[in-house]
Amino acid sequence: MLSNWYIELQRVTLLVLATTFIGFFFDHALIGLIVGLTAYVLWNVRQMSRLESWLQHQELDKLPLSEGLWGKLFDSIYRQEKEHQSGKRRLQTIIDRIQQSTAALQDAVIMAEYDGTLEWWNRSTESLLGFRSPDDGGQQITNLIRDPDFVEYFESEDYATPLVINSPINPNMVLEISVTPFGNDDRLITARDITHIEHLERMRKDFIANVSHELKTPLTVLIGYLETLIDYSDDNDRWLRIFHQMQTQATRMQDLVQDLLILTRLETTEINLEEQPVNLNYLLENIAAEARTYSNGEHQIILNCENEIEMSGSYDELRSAFSNLIINAVKYTQSGGRIEIKGYLDRTSIHIEVIDNGPGIDQKHIPHLTERFYRVDESRKSDTGGTGLGLAITKHIIIRHNGHLGIESRLGYGSKFSCEFPIALLSQHQQLA
Repeated sequence: MLSNWYIELQRVTLLVLATTFIGFFFDHALIGLIVGLTAYVLWNVRQMSRLESWLQHQELDKLPLSEGLWGKLFDSIYRQEKEHQSGKRRLQTIIDRIQQSTAALQDAVIMAEYDGTLEWWNRSTESLLGFRSPDDGGQQITNLIRDPDFVEYFESEDYATPLVINSPINPNMVLEISVTPFGNDDRLITARDITHIEHLERMRKDFIANVSHELKTPLTVLIGYLETLIDYSDDNDRWLRIFHQMQTQATRMQDLVQDLLILTRLETTEINLEEQPVNLNYLLENIAAEARTYSNGEHQIILNCENEIEMSGSYDELRSAFSNLIINAVKYTQSGGRIEIKGYLDRTSIHIEVIDNGPGIDQKHIPHLTERFYRVDESRKSDTGGTGLGLAITKHIIIRHNGHLGIESRLGYGSKFSCEFPIALLSQHQQLA
C-alpha cells in the first residue's frame, strides 16, 4: 500500500513540475502550477463520481477501470462486496433451510414480540390454533388465543412450566404450550398436540381408580377372615405363622389401595378443598409424638416451631402430607440419627421443614422422588413397608394448598424436605394480630 502512495506522489510531483515548467516557458509559472493542481483535483473528483455511481447502482460486474490508488480502491471494494454477497447468500440459504424445517414441524411454532405482536408462524399453527396467513400478521396473540389461562400465562412472564389448554378451534384437542424468551426480549411460542397423551393419562387414572375401588371390599373381607382364623389358631404355631404372613401382605395391599384412592382423589381437580383453621404447632406435635413411638427411641426427634402458626387448609390432608415426610425421615435415617421438624414464618411464606442427618439421596434421584412408585433403592422396597406413593400424595396435597415442595439432599449429609405456603393462608385472626 505504501508503494501505491509513493507512485501516486511521484505522479503528482511530475504533473506539477511539468505544468510549472510549461508555465515558466511562457513566463507564467504560477498559472502552470495552478493548472496542474486543478487538473489533478478534477481527475480525483471524476474518480469519486465514478465510485459513487458504481456503488449506487450496485453493478458489480461493471467495475470502473482506473490506475494507481483509485484502481486499487476499486479492486478492494469489488473483492469485499463479492465476499459480502457470497456470505449473504450463504446466510440466506441457512435462514431458508431453518424456515423450511420449522414450517415442516408438526408442532406449532410462533415468533412474537414482547407484547405478543405476531411476526411469523409455521403451517401447523394454522391447523392447531387457527391462525390465518397473512391476515393475522401483526395481531396480538392474546386476541387469537382468548383462553383466560393462556392470557394470564403469557402476561405473567413465568414460563418455567408449560401450559395445557384446549385448542381454540377444536375443544376436543388438548395442547401443551411453552413460551421461550429470545433475542431482543421477543417470544418463541410452541404448541404441541397432546390429546393422545391426555387420553392415555385419563385411562390410566380411571383404571387405577376402578381397580382400587374393586379391590377395597375383597381385601377388607379377606383381612376380616384372616383375623378370625388367627383367633382360632392359637394352638397351632405353624398355621398361625402362615396366617400372620398372609395378614401382613393383605394389609400392605390394603394400604396400597388406600393410597391409590387418596392419590386419585387428589388428582381430581374438581374436588374442592375443605378449608378450616389448622393449628400447625398442635398438628406437628402430634405427628412428632407418633414418630417417636414409631422410632421406638432409636432417633432424636426435635420439634422447633418459632411462631404460633395457624393456617387455612384441610386438616386431614396436611396431617397426611407432614406425616409422610416425618415418618419417611424416621424410616430412612440410621439408628441414633437426628430429625428436626421446623416451622416458621417470614414476610411472604409459611415454612415447614423436615431435616435429617441420614444417608442422603443422590442428585439424579431428586427430580423423580415425587413420582408414583419411584424407589431410590429397590433393595429396600420390602424393608420400609411403604407403598411408594407417599411423596406423590404429599406433593399433590401441598400443590392443592398453593404451596411448593422443595427437596435438598447430599449423599452422606442427610436431606431436607421443605413445604412453603403463601402467607395469605394464615388464619384471619393471626393476620390481624
